[in-house]
Amino acid sequence: MKAPDRPLPPAHPARLILILSLAPIIGLGIGRFAYSLVLPDMRDTLGWSYSAAGFMNTINAAGYLGGALVASKLINRFGLSAAVRWSTLACVASLALSALSGNFAILSFARLLVGLGAAIAFVSGAALAATIAQSRPERANFLLSLFYAGPGLGIVSSGLIAPFVLQAFGPGSWWVVWWAMTLLTAIMIIPLLLAPFDSSAGIADATPVKFAIRPVLIYLAGYFLFGAGYIAYMTFMIAYVRDAGGGAAAQSAFWCLIGLSAFVTPWLWRGVLALDRGGISTAIILGVNAIGAGLPLFGHSTAWLAASALVFGVSFFALVGSTTAFVRFNYPPATWPAGIAAMTIAFGVGQTLGPTAVGAVTDAMGSLSYALNISAATLAIGAIAAAFQRRLATSRRISSR
Repeated sequence: MKAPDRPLPPAHPARLILILSLAPIIGLGIGRFAYSLVLPDMRDTLGWSYSAAGFMNTINAAGYLGGALVASKLINRFGLSAAVRWSTLACVASLALSALSGNFAILSFARLLVGLGAAIAFVSGAALAATIAQSRPERANFLLSLFYAGPGLGIVSSGLIAPFVLQAFGPGSWWVVWWAMTLLTAIMIIPLLLAPFDSSAGIADATPVKFAIRPVLIYLAGYFLFGAGYIAYMTFMIAYVRDAGGGAAAQSAFWCLIGLSAFVTPWLWRGVLALDRGGISTAIILGVNAIGAGLPLFGHSTAWLAASALVFGVSFFALVGSTTAFVRFNYPPATWPAGIAAMTIAFGVGQTLGPTAVGAVTDAMGSLSYALNISAATLAIGAIAAAFQRRLATSRRISSR
């Protein structure tokens, strides 16, 4: 894999990375997480169990895993910018498909497609953002944080729309929400399609450089546990808020707090993300994430739920950024797309297993509080695992093993 022939791009890196962040805004912030907002209405209207509801996020995560597995090959073949654009278009198409039918198979395919597209968009977008950030090495971590805070805008956008659409149109209007999300993302994708990214970035002219996995197995295990733990919280927390008596306004406020917290991420975690000490940055942020996931267990009050949303959100968005920082610190630039893909695969396996397993436990035990217990415990164990990852002795010189 070769680097671009010229710096990519020399002017306005923050503006270009903000445009790039539209990819995870659409694929993750809306494509994946808006499902949690319509899940209660879909479950009631379509007669789903918690296991069936969880399966929809499992199939989404399976698509995400598949996307992560093929992302590097697609990048090598078509380049970073093409991969970002086409995969994000697939996410928009999947949202329209979600609105067309209540058929379980069709909805499952739509969730699979948005997962596939979101992963490819995320891996290629993150690698392109890392390349752009290199033009300002003194601000690289801050610039990357702008990309990873992107899904927060998607969460806020969907949180301001979905609960009130459901309230206005009444029970059974989940499909109207999906049409609203389709319209929103169709508008959002326009700047991404028009932005002047280097079309040759990431195209290989030689054998692709492989990512050395063995030295970072403990780190990958921690990231796997993050994938398994966070998705239980993000899948079922809106249902938890509703079961606690929260109406449309409460659900919207809770969801928007998670999303808004992303916007302080670049400033709050800048120093932590700059630590080149193995997995310690990830361990710190993941530990805070576990605390946020566990706070609702102390009470259903507005204060506890608001604190949970803020603490979880402000760490959730930074956590993904910490893995890219780890790859940047420990591997050479040619390996970054493969490295980010490897991290995304570990994450994808975790989030594939998480929703259905937690949904089954909830069905068996009869309470969503068990889902939160599992989520918080899994995240805490992941933080401990990441803390054991040491800085690689051959930092920036590792290519394969």
